[in-house]
Amino acid sequence: MAQRKNKKAVLYLVELSLLTAVVLLLQLAGITLRLPFLATPISLVGIPIALGAMLLGPGAGAWLGFVFGAEVVLVLGVMGQDPFTSILFQDHPILTTLLCLTKSTVAGLGAGLIYKYCTKLPNTVRTVLASLSVPVLNTGIFILGSYTMLDTFRTNFLGDGTSMFYFLVIGCAGVNFLFEFAVNGILSPVLQRLITILSKRIGDATQDRNGGAFKEKLLAKVPSLYAWLAIGGLAILVLIVQLVLISKA
Repeated sequence: MAQRKNKKAVLYLVELSLLTAVVLLLQLAGITLRLPFLATPISLVGIPIALGAMLLGPGAGAWLGFVFGAEVVLVLGVMGQDPFTSILFQDHPILTTLLCLTKSTVAGLGAGLIYKYCTKLPNTVRTVLASLSVPVLNTGIFILGSYTMLDTFRTNFLGDGTSMFYFLVIGCAGVNFLFEFAVNGILSPVLQRLITILSKRIGDATQDRNGGAFKEKLLAKVPSLYAWLAIGGLAILVLIVQLVLISKA
């Protein structure tokens, strides 16, 4: 029993580390492939956040959302790769950091909670709701939190009588939200299929009394501490690569 629990924990940490790397890389892709007519870069990380939240639980979703928010603060705010985020960070570093971390963390946590507790709904409906909740929560919290920095918006972004609400919904987050909402909605059936396949494989691996394949035997011998170190090391390595690429751009 103890060996089975240890193997399941290691598989959980390995999958979480892989999804963490995917979030970091997809966010870099969104920054690199930025569309010029959008006020902020497109976020492509909704799918891995939703997948992690549904497959690994609300805690994993919150972690992946936190990683996404931290990368936004560091790359777009601190390093100034996005003028909009950079201006907000320069005027309100603490509020901007808290907003970026909160909105994405809550989005991942919310997706996991919806999928975990809405068990009476059909799996397809539950998957779609959890997947769509990521852009809804992420964008909704951003819009509400932006009102705490109203002075900066009035000075830098609101002109010719443009209202704060209009700028945020139409000029800033509207197109991005529609894109992210559509992508998550369209790919929801794919997520459901992935969750079914991966859940079955995880179950088979943890129930195998003989230890399963060689890879599973090897992973079962890795202490949880090293798995956590692997997550942090992989995340730091990917982030370093991103910073190097951005500095050369």
